[in-house]
Amino acid sequence: MSNRGFCDGWARRDFLRVGAASAMGLNLSMSRLLEAAAKGEIDKSKEDINFVFIFLKGGLSTIDTFDMKPDAPENIRGPFNPIRSNVPGIHVGEHIPQTATVMDKFSLIRSFTHRNAGHGPADHYMFTGYHPVGGFNGGLKPNNQHPSMGSVVAHKLGPRGAIPPYVCLPNMHNSGSSAYLGAKAAPFTIEADPSSPGFAVPDLQPPLSVDTTRVDDRRGLLAKVDRFQRTTEARANKSTRELGVFAQRATELMTSKAAKEAFDINKEPAEMRDAYGRNTLGQSCLMARRLVEAGVRCVTVDHANWDTHFHNFRVLKE
Repeated sequence: MSNRGFCDGWARRDFLRVGAASAMGLNLSMSRLLEAAAKGEIDKSKEDINFVFIFLKGGLSTIDTFDMKPDAPENIRGPFNPIRSNVPGIHVGEHIPQTATVMDKFSLIRSFTHRNAGHGPADHYMFTGYHPVGGFNGGLKPNNQHPSMGSVVAHKLGPRGAIPPYVCLPNMHNSGSSAYLGAKAAPFTIEADPSSPGFAVPDLQPPLSVDTTRVDDRRGLLAKVDRFQRTTEARANKSTRELGVFAQRATELMTSKAAKEAFDINKEPAEMRDAYGRNTLGQSCLMARRLVEAGVRCVTVDHANWDTHFHNFRVLKE
């Protein structure tokens, strides 16, 4: 299967209205979106785009949850029973009854697969749409041979004001960055747990000893140094230029009221936070919603570990 073949026959307009993408559906929808952006077919004044990519690393046992085989022999089908969902003809596992009540909000794709069951290569494919080649390191280190789709969106569409176009939380997946697209397309990574009582985004706050006037002074000084460097070092290397990009982004975030508001999850009512679940995944999803409402184009929620290699049935049941 080619990288483009799996998009044939899908309506572009359907995908432009997607507000969230699951791990199984992301490649389909984003390929159409990026194709439209590259051709200039997106009218930003009418069809604006945000999406949330919730990556549940490791994945669930599909034949015990969303693709059950009730008529298979017992040693294949497992001990769980299917239950009806709110969509006629779709059944799911008995231990996800709340999910069954909202299946009309899902696009359940049972035909998607990939050719490598190793976590690193498979994750890379899910984040980038490309199979890794050559000496892949198994996912132990950052492995963006190709840009993540969030980085491609950031590169194509850019930010809205001081709000980053692409955010990863609570941390960045090894395959979630920008590769050869560089610093401007790299994600802003929170690197903190939104469910923690003292949660705060460190990069949004200047050091306590530095007031806003000194921040402005330092920004002006930095601009002068940059101009001097450009005139005296015409061959400034890439890493130096990217440091400048990160410095500019950090200053914009620290001085942006909109950014501070977007990342302040404590402004959510207690009832809403309870509804999402007072845990890392629940609060990360709530934060992701706040961010896309504030103008972030792509938010990736990376959550591990969903493997059930050992004690599969007990883990899924409990």
